[in-house]
Amino acid sequence: MSSDPSMVLSLSCADQPGIVSAVAGLLYAAGCNILEAQQYSDPETGLFFMRVVFAGLSDATSSNEPASKIAELADRLGMTYTLRPLSLPKKRVMLLVSKFDHCLSDLLNRWRIGELPMEPVAVVSNHGQEHLASTDLKDLPFFHLPVSRDNKAQQEATLVQLIEHTDPDLIVLARYMQILSDGFAARLAGRCINIHHSFLPGFKGAKPYHQAHLRGVKLIGATAHYVTSDLDEGPIIEQDVERISHQDTPGDLIRKGRDIERQVLARAVRLHLEDRVILNGNKTVVFSG
Repeated sequence: MSSDPSMVLSLSCADQPGIVSAVAGLLYAAGCNILEAQQYSDPETGLFFMRVVFAGLSDATSSNEPASKIAELADRLGMTYTLRPLSLPKKRVMLLVSKFDHCLSDLLNRWRIGELPMEPVAVVSNHGQEHLASTDLKDLPFFHLPVSRDNKAQQEATLVQLIEHTDPDLIVLARYMQILSDGFAARLAGRCINIHHSFLPGFKGAKPYHQAHLRGVKLIGATAHYVTSDLDEGPIIEQDVERISHQDTPGDLIRKGRDIERQVLARAVRLHLEDRVILNGNKTVVFSG
């Protein structure tokens, strides 16, 4: 087994003695060296979670042995797992956006400078490209799928076809201001990340930062989570906050809020791309990097 690229194994199963020993033992027997390992036992759910990065030693005899042994262990322990090269191939990502493109622009910039290991396969918006003036789309495929109350079901069906055609590993709602149907959200379970301000459910609807300003809030923030049929209530991946004062205007809140949204979404996307997030019911286990 080649040491380039390394492999990453993420797993979850019912907690029981010997899991760490079993994983480490089979990797050792396959001629592999563990480069990074993190684990967590949830006392509430009785589940065990682990992320291991490993590489084959130069004298390893078989590149298939670790994968087959891991499959056998997974079958024996009732384990859910993923196993893939750490760096290649990069995960395919579809990005959805409406009029506010600060998160989209930030993600694409981080991708271009090598900070996010992804391959953008499509940028989709319910508004025309002229609304994305601050985003450099270059040669990225752009799809304008306008939506209204009358054509929402048809627009979503077209989006489903586009997803099937481009085959993304991850879909990012980079301020895509449309409510997904329950069926569509279920189709995207575990592979769709959304970002929104953390005023919900207190300040819903239009101009949430203005509402927050009128109420004199002292903290603003953002939440990135997996999409579920429960609107804005999916398993949380990343959050952050910033203190504000009476001197901050609604414009200040919007500016600071956008900064937090950019950072939180980028961190959530990176964590997902690096297989550091494992679903744990309505929550997530996030192995920091």
